[in-house]
Amino acid sequence: MSGLRSDLPALTLAVLVLATGAAGAETPRAIPQRVVSVNLCTDQLAMLLAAPGQLVSVSHLAAEPQSSSMAAEAAAWPANRGQAEQVFLLHPDLVLAGTYTQKATIDLLRKLGVEVLQLPPANSLADAAAHIRTVGAALGQEARAEAMARAFEAEVAAAQYRGAPATAALYYPNGYTTGSGTLANEVLALTGFRNIGAEAGVTGGGILPLERLIMAAPNLIITSEPYPGASRSEEILTHPALRAAKGAAEGMMTDADWICGTPYILRAIARMQAARAAVETGG
Repeated sequence: MSGLRSDLPALTLAVLVLATGAAGAETPRAIPQRVVSVNLCTDQLAMLLAAPGQLVSVSHLAAEPQSSSMAAEAAAWPANRGQAEQVFLLHPDLVLAGTYTQKATIDLLRKLGVEVLQLPPANSLADAAAHIRTVGAALGQEARAEAMARAFEAEVAAAQYRGAPATAALYYPNGYTTGSGTLANEVLALTGFRNIGAEAGVTGGGILPLERLIMAAPNLIITSEPYPGASRSEEILTHPALRAAKGAAEGMMTDADWICGTPYILRAIARMQAARAAVETGG
């Protein structure tokens, strides 16, 4: 008995050390097996990065060709409309959302014990690379995401225009434009254009009066693709003064590739490089 008593303090200390070590060690994060995306941009990143069977639903926006670069691919997944009840019934262990996703939906899902990752809009090409890595880490697909992000960064670096910039304006329904602090503005700068909207003092998004646009006489005017049907907001895009000012920009339009910080922004960059070459040659 005395021998047992003499061993007791050492045994107790050993147990305490083991317990402390276990409490201090980080528990490896479980890879989510049922992922639901309720945001257009996270839809596309998840479709690009998820392992087979890991992604169980994307938002209905992913199937709209005017806004999604992966509209055809989205048909492989059930669509959701982002309501908390609908999403919860899919039994997700991770929901991918945007910072502007309806707050009530996010709050309710979290109260129900569902993990939610909210991704802010990509306002720069660096943000786009960071978002690839962030979603990849959330999905447990770090190696795939890192390879994709590095390839993206290499192509962006190779696309840098070295000459004197031309001028360009982004012009959308109702005279809306995007200025400084936006992904589109960075694409323009990368490919050799000064953004008329940014020079007019627009930060983020805002209105650029048609008169000011015409007076700026940009080398390139980039408009949006019209949606099916008629819209009064789009009438400004067919204004005779705007048509006359387009010049070399005739037919140059933004599309889904410009919206999200995904590798598909590289296609928009390639189109802008072609537009810059056309400006140089007067074609």
